[in-house]
Amino acid sequence: MKFKTLSIVALATLLVSTSSYGFDKDHPVLKFSKSQGPYSELFISGVQPILEKEGYKVEGIDMSDLLQADLALNDGEVDFNVEQHTAYAKNFNANQDGHLVTLTPIPTVPAGIYPGSKTALDSVADGDVIAIPNDASNTARAYNILAKIGWIELDKSVDPSKVTKEDIVKNPKNLEFVEMKSLNIPAVASDFAFVVITGSVVYNAKIDPSTVLAQEDVAEHLLLQLVVHEKNKDAIWAQDIKKAYQSAEFKEYLDKNNNGLWFVPKY
Repeated sequence: MKFKTLSIVALATLLVSTSSYGFDKDHPVLKFSKSQGPYSELFISGVQPILEKEGYKVEGIDMSDLLQADLALNDGEVDFNVEQHTAYAKNFNANQDGHLVTLTPIPTVPAGIYPGSKTALDSVADGDVIAIPNDASNTARAYNILAKIGWIELDKSVDPSKVTKEDIVKNPKNLEFVEMKSLNIPAVASDFAFVVITGSVVYNAKIDPSTVLAQEDVAEHLLLQLVVHEKNKDAIWAQDIKKAYQSAEFKEYLDKNNNGLWFVPKY
């Protein structure tokens, strides 16, 4: 009987020592900036249960936009967010005296070309008008997709992440581009031959992702990221969130729930 008791204790010790999670007993409550977009919802449904199983309590704090979310993170009002790519975080740091760092890429919804009045890429005609997002990083993404499928050619000397309409060097079909707010594009899609829509807009507008006609090759700087304040990058709780995103359990969740919406990075 004594031998069995020792064996049980030894086994328990082994299980604790081989656990991939540390559980930060000094920081058991995790607060994150919550939005209405797909990334918060994916965290809540796929990652939060893993963290709660490890003993954490998770609280979502509603934020109206990403700038507010980053300001709250920079000021320590929340612990992390999952709504931005590296390019946005770097821009925030440069313009807002920020100290945000990325810990791991997370599943990302690619931008893509979607039907407007036309439903097939080969039906594109001379002079067709295409709706394009008007915020800088997404504008560049849109023109890169159009270049990818051969509708335009871009100046190769320009950083692909910074291209604009002025960097188009060839436009054989004389396509016209109307740059407008991303959120407004789905409602007026039928006014254009085709539209370029970013991932979060696709999700929020409840557009069937299977209707996409062409998708971007998601560049590294456009992969969504787990973001924390620089001072917390090595904290046990921050590393536990990172491990949850990279876990086999989360991969299994995605395998069952990815309907073609998500681009999943390799870890």
